[in-house]
Amino acid sequence: MSATQEHRSLLGRRTVVAAVGAAGAAAALTACGGGSDGSGGSDTVEQPAGGGGKGGEVIAATSDIPEGGGVVFAAQKVVVTQPQPGEFKAFSSTCTHQGCAVKDVSGGTITCPCHNSTFDAATGSPTGGPATRPLPAREITVEGDSIRLA
Repeated sequence: MSATQEHRSLLGRRTVVAAVGAAGAAAALTACGGGSDGSGGSDTVEQPAGGGGKGGEVIAATSDIPEGGGVVFAAQKVVVTQPQPGEFKAFSSTCTHQGCAVKDVSGGTITCPCHNSTFDAATGSPTGGPATRPLPAREITVEGDSIRLA
């Protein structure tokens, strides 16, 4: 192979590698793009067609959420808790340690099954590692006996 052919072959491989890298970066940026809330996150839940009413999607009745406990709604990536009677809180159900979904809420504690991180059901703050950051709060509204994602 001549020096010119070798140079062209090298340039061709570099072009392909650069193009693949650019496509990968574009895909990653698209995946990280967020909903209409401007936060860049992907936890925004769109209101279903014909949902009507104020706020977003109804995800539960207040009676579905046990006092001192909570329920994880996997499809919406949210955990709703009732730390005190009639007080409802919501947090992202994605653990801040390595992104696993939290699975259990009882005794005022939200637990991630992957590495046993625990979070306060009233504040989302970590109470046991390895997670060191709180679960991000999610906005909900309580209307009558319905709990809606805001």
